[in-house]
This record gives sequence, C-alpha cells and structure tokens, in this order.
Amino acid sequence: MKRKTWLKQAGIAAGSLIGAPAFLRKRTSPHREPVLKIAHLTDVHIRPENDVPERFKKCLNDLFTHNFDFILNGGDTIHAADYDDITRKRVLEQWDAWGQCAALFENKPVYSCLGNHDMWWAAPDKQDEMYGKNYVTKRLKMPGRYYSFTEKGWTFIILDGNNPGVSVDDEQVNWLEKKLESLSDNSPVLIMSHYPILTVTGHFYPNDQHSDADKLSRLFYRHQDKVKCCISGHMHLLDEAIYNGTTYYCNGAVSGFWWGDGNERSADRGYYRETPPGYAILSLYENGQTKREYIEHDF
Repeated sequence: MKRKTWLKQAGIAAGSLIGAPAFLRKRTSPHREPVLKIAHLTDVHIRPENDVPERFKKCLNDLFTHNFDFILNGGDTIHAADYDDITRKRVLEQWDAWGQCAALFENKPVYSCLGNHDMWWAAPDKQDEMYGKNYVTKRLKMPGRYYSFTEKGWTFIILDGNNPGVSVDDEQVNWLEKKLESLSDNSPVLIMSHYPILTVTGHFYPNDQHSDADKLSRLFYRHQDKVKCCISGHMHLLDEAIYNGTTYYCNGAVSGFWWGDGNERSADRGYYRETPPGYAILSLYENGQTKREYIEHDF
C-alpha cells in the first residue's frame, strides 16, 4: 500500500502579516505536547457501487492506526442527494452505505456538518420527513444544522454554509457573534464549515467558497485572540491560508476524484488536480497553535 504523510509545507500557503504583533508572537511560541488530536474526514461521497464502502473501510482501518481524540466529518458524507432526478431509494441506499461504515468508528465521537450534496431537495414536498436539512442532521446525529461543543479548553463551532450565495444566514451569524463574545479572552476556537471561508483554491473556483468571507473575517478579527483555526473541505483540494492570525485549512477529500481514477488534469491515479485522496490529523495546542498532517490513501 502506497502511503504518504503531507506536512504543512505540502499545501499551498498564502499569508498576510496584517494585524497586531501580539498574534504573531503567539504563533511563534514554542510547541509542547498537543492537548487534542483531531481526525478531519471530509467529502467521503459514499455510495454502494464501485466497492466504495469496502474501500472506505480500508481507509478507516488506516485512520485508526493514528492516535486521535475524535472525528470531525466535514460534509458531503454521501455521494449526492441534491440533484433533481434523485429518488428516495437512491438517497436511502447511500445513507445505508454510510451507516455500515460508521459502525466501524470504534467508539470515537463523530461531529459532522452539512455538505451541499447531503440534502434531498427533490422530495415530494417540504413536509416529507426526508426533505432537506433536518433529515441529514438526524442521520448524522447532529444536535442541529449549526452547533458548538468544548473539549480540553478548545471550543469547536460547526457552521452551515448551505444558504443562498454560500453564506451563513443572519440567524446563524447572530448566534456565532454571541458565542464568541461569551468565551473568555484567549479561549482557542476551531471553526468547521463544509465550504472554505478563505482559501487559496478559490482562485480556481471562486463560486465554491463563502460569499460572506469579508463579514466573517472581520468578526474573526474582532476575536483574533480566540478564532485560531478554520477547517473545510468541498474543493477536494489541499491548501493553507493565514489571515489576521487565523489559519484556514482546506483539507482535501477522502474520495479524491470521487473514488474514480481521475482525468487528464489529475497528477496521479485518484487525485483531484494535484491533491490525492486522504484525510487530515490536526494537533491542537493549549496556546492556540495548530499543526496539520495530510495523510494520503490509495484505496
């Protein structure tokens, strides 16, 4: 089995030195042992055909050779429920495939967010129990379409960007502002969204990142002592951007080229452009620093 670990330098990096020197000093303070290690899986795009469940199970077996505390699932859990011709049967068989694999999570907590392909909008009507976001939150055992939790001094905020223009709606923004204001000074925060908020890959796909990035980044700047890291998927590409003291990781895709071999633009088998299929392990430190390892798989 071919296996690679991509360290931080393997991604594309973009940085901005705009901002107060305080956060720059914090970023260069020495590392100690991380207080948490997190596995970030995103864009699994599971479906029953092409042996995808068995291939994903092999990926999970590899994942569990690493030491980590819990899993963040970044959305597009199933292959696609969002197209107009998708039937109820097709939605259910994709979620059933996910359920078979999720049974292998070895009692590790899993915290998920909504991906754009997860929702079934073609249900007969909006009152159908499988219509839209509520059904997905139930299948993924999410407390809501957005939520937060705290572990070992870090606060994790899960956002829903599946709104017009790829954005966080007003209700959610108000909740987010209050949440950040309620935290003590210098309390580190990691934010997970399906779509990137800020990303280098937006150069290639400008319509696939948050249209409200300016609003969100200004909010994060007001709380720069707290908002240390934002993680995303969706692009199936790997990058890293730093802006005003917040690090933004776009963490590739478990499915790579949607479990296919690739095309003429793929750098190697299964790659989407230059990014191989894989997952990330994030190390989180007490002082708010982060480190990412991107681990390739070729199942």
